[in-house]
Amino acid sequence: MLVSEDPSPARPGAGLKAYEVVLAWVDERILDGRLRVGDTLPAERELARMLEVGRAAVREAVRTLEAQGVVRSSVGAGGAGGTMITAVPSGALARLLRLHVALANFPLPDVLEVRVALETVSVRLAAAHATPEQLSEMTRLLDLMETPGIDRERFNDHDTAFHVALAEAAGNQLARDVTAAIRESMRLPILDAFRTVGAWGEVADKLRADHRRIHAAIAAGDGDLAAAATEEHIRSAWRLITTD
Repeated sequence: MLVSEDPSPARPGAGLKAYEVVLAWVDERILDGRLRVGDTLPAERELARMLEVGRAAVREAVRTLEAQGVVRSSVGAGGAGGTMITAVPSGALARLLRLHVALANFPLPDVLEVRVALETVSVRLAAAHATPEQLSEMTRLLDLMETPGIDRERFNDHDTAFHVALAEAAGNQLARDVTAAIRESMRLPILDAFRTVGAWGEVADKLRADHRRIHAAIAAGDGDLAAAATEEHIRSAWRLITTD
């Protein structure tokens, strides 16, 4: 469906740049349901006229929306092209979340509490929904973390991948994307802590044992046990890597 002119479009002002007026117009209409997946935005010239901005501002807004995965532009014969609203790929959402969390400099204790809340939900869901293939992938990552002589960076990469695999097994796309984004945004801070922590061998052994308990609970379909093991793991790991 082609979206027609709005009788009360957004206008430049309130500190908004011209292209932000276009973004605000699109955002508002997506949120209130006037724009849905498959709908086509007005043509560049028409949208510029409606919003009283330059065509360059419309182009900049469209580029921003394309980068976010919100729209897709195409050129077609006979007017078949245009800028269409698309379903945002989960990878695009996860990337945006990951970058925002990483750049926002949230206090690490705040991130800890959010991780506990999200990951305990994820593992409860994983205990109910994990497939044999997903359980096998977790086992593979656990085995990689037990590679003799594994260095801290590689261990951390597998650790991150394991937590992302837990989220993947939840069977809930939003829980998966948010959990994975937060855990991946913490990869470098956790690696920095791994590099400075004392008694690394003991720390790694404790993390491995925690991961095995979480995996076993999920494999057994015990969501309560998986959630309890996950919370204990996140909190104890926090203490281990923040206490030299």
